[in-house]
Parts: sequence; structure tokens; C-alpha cells
Amino acid sequence: MAIRLEAVFSVSADIFLEIQKRYDLKKAALVARPDPAIQNRARLFGDLPVSEMIKRGWLTGVRSVRDTADVERAMCRFFGVARVDQIEVMPHAAKKTNVFEPASPAQLAWLYRVRQIASEMMVSRFAPSDFESAVNGMRDLLGSPEAARKVGRLMMGAGVRFVIVESLPSAKIDGVCFWLDENSPVIGMSLRHDRIDNFWFVLRHECEHVLRGHGRTAAMLDWELEGERAGVGDAVRHEERDANIAATEFCVRREMMDRFVARKAPFFAERDIIGFANTIGVHPGLVAGQLQRRLDRYDLFRKHLAKIRSVVRQGAMVDGWGDVAPVGA
Repeated sequence: MAIRLEAVFSVSADIFLEIQKRYDLKKAALVARPDPAIQNRARLFGDLPVSEMIKRGWLTGVRSVRDTADVERAMCRFFGVARVDQIEVMPHAAKKTNVFEPASPAQLAWLYRVRQIASEMMVSRFAPSDFESAVNGMRDLLGSPEAARKVGRLMMGAGVRFVIVESLPSAKIDGVCFWLDENSPVIGMSLRHDRIDNFWFVLRHECEHVLRGHGRTAAMLDWELEGERAGVGDAVRHEERDANIAATEFCVRREMMDRFVARKAPFFAERDIIGFANTIGVHPGLVAGQLQRRLDRYDLFRKHLAKIRSVVRQGAMVDGWGDVAPVGA
């Protein structure tokens, strides 16, 4: 028909087709109305790893990921809201969890799980002086991976809720510091890098946030805490810079590291790394991690980066790697 009209009126057939298309769309709009529920489901299933959250036991009462009604009810319970459109990952939803920097839906879900677990934990009363002593005492644990099993008890004995939650896919989360109330700090870690140097750096980083009172008004959510984000450059926010400095000094004091590098550069023999680590009372993996960052050569000294996840989990509240934390839905 468009082609015939083109021949009669000498007007392009495309114009007639465009008129027909607009007419059909307007006609369809009179019958069909946008369904917000469909939009909500698309957003939830598109932004959140729903299948993984079901598998991990975060969403309870769900028989199948295809049962959208069950999934929506479980999501509302998990995020503590009455309706799907109030879930924090949704546009315009009320912000129940204030974070210092914008976070992805997967990172927010991880944060909610940490908070859910922490809120049901019983710990000693928090006292800043006790926690400072506990942090200083952690230096005695740096000599071997096995000593890290004491961290959970040390943290909770000082009144800090220490929670380990396996990261969700693509979240790239490392740790978080926030407060349930004025006297209830929480440190959450993912242990996504199973290395002794990364564990102590991230832990001491989060401890510094607690010591300085960070995270009281907005959760200090740390992801990809490596490279530039673990440094002290101008692009790093001052709260994170302070925590990075404290973490680096804790692992290997900068003054000592500077002298070691000045003596041995550009060649660092295995015996030198081990000897230096023994001299300052830390595991060689902490020295190796510092050298990797300084040289920007993460392929070097990897044999010293001992695995630590299985040890740390022994003394902490853990959710992930096949374990589900015993908390209410």
C-alpha cells in the first residue's frame, strides 16, 4: 500500500510507513499500560545475583528462582522493606543504608548481609581504649598464618562485631566499617584474596576506620582495595588515605621498609626477604606484598603469600564457602 501511495502522490513510501507506525503505537497505548511490577522485577533480576543469594541462604522461602512472587517476598524480608519498590537498589527507594560512596546493587546486598549477621551477635561492651589495645596486640600475630585464628576473638572481646561474608560475584568487595549504634562498631570482610598480606592490610584498614570513628553516619565500604585505591595519592579520599597509611605501617613500618629497599634494590634475594621478615617479626608474605606494590610487579615473590582464609574462619562468624551464618531471616 505504501508503495502504491508513493506512485500516486509522489511521496516516499517511508513516510507512509512512519505514519502507520505512529498510528499503531498510539492505538496500542490506549489498550496497554506500563506495568511497574514488570519493571521492578526486571531491575531486581538484572542488578542482583538472585540465584546466588538463594543458593547462599540469604533469601529464604524461595522454591525456585522462577517463582517471582516468592523471590519478591524474600527480597522484602532480606532488605527489611514492605514493598519491592522500597528495596534500596530500586530507583527513588528510601535509603536505609547510607554509604559514603556510591555502591553497586551486589555490594549493597553484601553489606545488608553483614549487617544482618552483626545485629544478632553478642559481644563485649565497646570501649575505644580496649579496642586500641587489641589492635596493638595484633602485631604479635603477624609472624605466622596460624596466629590469625585469634583475630575474631580479639575483635569481639574488644566490643567490635567481626563478620566474614564471602563476596558476591562481580562485587569485588574487600571490607566495610559501620556502626549499628553509637557503641556498636562492625567490621566486615570478604577475604576474596586468600593472601596473608591482603588480609592484614584490609583488616588494619578497617580497624583504623573504627579507631577514628569513621562509618558512624555513612558506612565505609571498601572495594578493590589495591593499587591506587590502597595508596595515598590525591585521588584517595582523606579517610581512606589515613586508613591506608595505618595499614601499611602496621604490616611493615615504612622507615624499615625504606632502609631494606635502599640496601637491596634492585635485586631482592629470597634469603634477604626471609631474613628481613624475621628481624622485624612478621611473616615473609607481608614483606613480599609491600615489595610487589612498590615495584608494581605482582608476579614476584608469590611463593611467600601464604593462604590464610581457612585459618581466619576458625575464630570468626562466617557466611560463605558452603557455610550459612545462623541468623534469622
